Amino acid sequence: MVKKICQRTGLEFDITKKEIDLCERMGVPLPNTCPEERIRDVMATRNEWKLYKRKCDFTHEDIISAYDKNTPFPVYKNEIWWGDEWNALDYGRDFDFNKSFFEQFQELQKIVPREGTSVFNSINCDYNGHIRESRNSYLNSLVYKCEDLHYSYWMVNDKDVFDSMYTNDSTLCYMCSDVNGGYNCIVLEESTNCNDCYFSYQLRGCKNCIFCSNLSNKSYYIHNKPCTKGEFEKEKEKILNETLTSFEKAYKHFQDKVKSQAVHRYAHNLNCENVIGDHVYNSKNCINCYESFDAEDGYNSISLSGSRDAHNCYSAGWPGCDRVYYSAVTRGSTDIAFCSYTWSSSSLRYCDSCNACESCFGCIGLHHKKYCILNKQYSKEEYESLLPKIIAHMEKTGEWELFFPPQLSVYAYNETAAQDFFPLEKEKVQNFGWEWKEKDHRDYKKASKEILACSTCGKNFKIIPSEQKFYKLIKLPIPIDCPECRHKKRFNRKNPLKLFKRTCDNCKKEIRSSYSPKRQEAVYCDQCYLAEIN
Repeated sequence: MVKKICQRTGLEFDITKKEIDLCERMGVPLPNTCPEERIRDVMATRNEWKLYKRKCDFTHEDIISAYDKNTPFPVYKNEIWWGDEWNALDYGRDFDFNKSFFEQFQELQKIVPREGTSVFNSINCDYNGHIRESRNSYLNSLVYKCEDLHYSYWMVNDKDVFDSMYTNDSTLCYMCSDVNGGYNCIVLEESTNCNDCYFSYQLRGCKNCIFCSNLSNKSYYIHNKPCTKGEFEKEKEKILNETLTSFEKAYKHFQDKVKSQAVHRYAHNLNCENVIGDHVYNSKNCINCYESFDAEDGYNSISLSGSRDAHNCYSAGWPGCDRVYYSAVTRGSTDIAFCSYTWSSSSLRYCDSCNACESCFGCIGLHHKKYCILNKQYSKEEYESLLPKIIAHMEKTGEWELFFPPQLSVYAYNETAAQDFFPLEKEKVQNFGWEWKEKDHRDYKKASKEILACSTCGKNFKIIPSEQKFYKLIKLPIPIDCPECRHKKRFNRKNPLKLFKRTCDNCKKEIRSSYSPKRQEAVYCDQCYLAEIN
């Protein structure tokens, strides 16, 4: 293990032997920032929620884009960007050893066209961020194979789900979080394979439960006590009757009495071996990892799927990856370092938005290319001769050990996932070197019978027909907050992507948990938690 001082925070941090070994295998330098700052870096490359109206710079059509109209680079609608109408090699240039690498990369950034949105193989899904193979969905982000999804985040194979997050294989659900295999559930969290469960927490294989927690394979329960079908229906009608007062009263009871007073499992991991993190499934040898599936030998990463040897990464997988270091959004790729948005590629360094490429350095927007530097084509021999000289130059300028600096981010910090997971105030963002995007000033109308205004930010919002139909179907009140504020409130209720040293509140065994020891909930180790489940 090696100890270093973080160049951003000034704090000491450790570099593990596993990370040292991976860096040696990939021929990349050891990091100079602490693990949390590395994750901040890669998350700051991804705008997940903000959408803007602008023109496609190729066709001049109106499009919905993750980039506003003031970007210095061209933005093309997806069909054009992925098509054959343009060639990223047209923007190539020689490497200039009188300039720093990042200065030259930034010059390239300003002229290479970028993909307008991230909507792939989907129908009626224009108003979404990062959605694939889905239908009839509106204002969601990070979605795969969903239908009739609204206002939700990181969802897979869901249908008729609203205002939820990290929910998979579920149908007809509302305000659910970390639910797998849910059906007709409202305000259900950290639960699996449940039907008709409401305002409940940590259930497994349960049906017809209200205000319950830590139950397994139970049916017709209220407040963790058995009830008749008639008693269940009566209680359900009290809390779900289309009135805001009844819903808010039930939600407050859920937060104050059900969830806060439940026994909490120290980590929500399942079928794992040698894993330290939270919400990790079917994985092994993953340390400080979160929200991941089928991963192996991961370190300090968020959202891995079928990936191996992914270190300091955000979103590596779908399909799986191998040997990915300090990178964001990597799909089906191998031997990737210091990159963002990489699809089906191998042996890339300091590249952005490259698809089906091999052995490229400092490139942007390439498709099916190999042996390129700053978007200029070389022969294999020329590439292998020039690349060591560039790396030596970057070592002299102090760039070789760095991820893309904040000044090269194509988004303002508060447009990105980093602000959701690692929020900073404007002054600190600017001190670190990222941009801060001010909100457009608008005069909003006051709420009335015809106009909805957010009770938190005052923004006007609308209820679309499919939404109205859903609320009527399951007897929900019309929301009083806009979708953005609802998302922020859900996010703020999630545990941080951070592990704390603490002890089990039952047996006093030492554990690493996303629950801070300063919090009031009872947090148990696995053995004690499983003994508590009814």
